[in-house]
Amino acid sequence: MSASDKIENAAEDLKGKATEAVGKATNDDSQVAEGKAQQASASMKKAGENIKDAFKH
Repeated sequence: MSASDKIENAAEDLKGKATEAVGKATNDDSQVAEGKAQQASASMKKAGENIKDAFKH
């Protein structure tokens, strides 16, 4: 996984956490769901990159 991919995934995860936190603070279930979806997307991308890295070695 390249450094830029790691940074992008971390940024997406943080954005998701922030969106989820705002949703919880404002009692907005759609924002909570959106935040969780962003975090899940970041996790899936990270897993995909880890698999690619495993096959490179």
